[in-house]
Amino acid sequence: MKNKKIEEIIKKLYIPANDSHKGKNGRLLIIGGSHLFHAASLWALKVASRIVDLVHYSSIEENNKIVQGLKEEFRDGIVVSRSEIESYIEEDDCILIGPGMLRAENSKLKTPASAEASAGRQNLKLQLKIQKLEDILKLKDEGMQTYYLTKYLLQKYPKKKWTIDAGALQMIDPEDIPENSILTPHKKELDLLKAKIPSFAKASTGKQNSKEDIKYFADKYNCIILLKGKEDIVASKDKIEEIAGGNAGMTKGGTGDVLAGLVAALYCKNDAFVSAITASYINKQAGEELYKKMGLWFNASDLADQIPMTMKRLLLD
Repeated sequence: MKNKKIEEIIKKLYIPANDSHKGKNGRLLIIGGSHLFHAASLWALKVASRIVDLVHYSSIEENNKIVQGLKEEFRDGIVVSRSEIESYIEEDDCILIGPGMLRAENSKLKTPASAEASAGRQNLKLQLKIQKLEDILKLKDEGMQTYYLTKYLLQKYPKKKWTIDAGALQMIDPEDIPENSILTPHKKELDLLKAKIPSFAKASTGKQNSKEDIKYFADKYNCIILLKGKEDIVASKDKIEEIAGGNAGMTKGGTGDVLAGLVAALYCKNDAFVSAITASYINKQAGEELYKKMGLWFNASDLADQIPMTMKRLLLD
């Protein structure tokens, strides 16, 4: 379903100049993946590497080896050990964290009993201020590592451009959300976030995931919410848009990871709200174009392959 208003905004997206050089047109760091979920961060990587000049990819060692074996596909990227991510955070334009990362059970956060989990949730912030990245990476529980790593990085680098997705989004404490971050929840993930906010019950309209509720969250934390659904809703503290389109073929696993990679890639060189609404629209348009060719029988890799062609039509034709 076409939206003339958003297509006009898309025309204003950053397009590389003819005389630009490598690195000038966006540098993205992706932190994601786990032993259980290999493909999620790779889908984000696949679409992002076609949009920005450089993608730095950091996952568990097993996934890093997979990407090293795909160098013919991923020519402009660098595989980064998680022990080295802070230097890349400093130099890259945007960081995508979360696709494919595991979440910890809430009980482990409420009643930590080991040195790995700290002495208690109340002292967590104080501990993380003095904790080193190398200590977090020693955690054997991947869900706990997701929690601590996300919290540590967001607290230490609040001025960077962040796109927060999936596992990291499910583990985040709302007070740690950096300003102008883009959050990409589905409805259940948004419910998890709202449940962590004591004031939300008073402010809520009572209607689950209403536009007013989404707007309240975006305003309270000065962030961008891209709520994924049959109709996506994108909200900032002063704007809200609903993006229709797509089809049931886009319910397949991995399509959300493709969207996260697209959002983060666009955010490298564009405004946060513009990046979120245009990524949503491009993603849905790509799904519609795939439907014309393949019906409902396409997957996340097909979507990642289609997005560059859809962007060409919307930006250049």
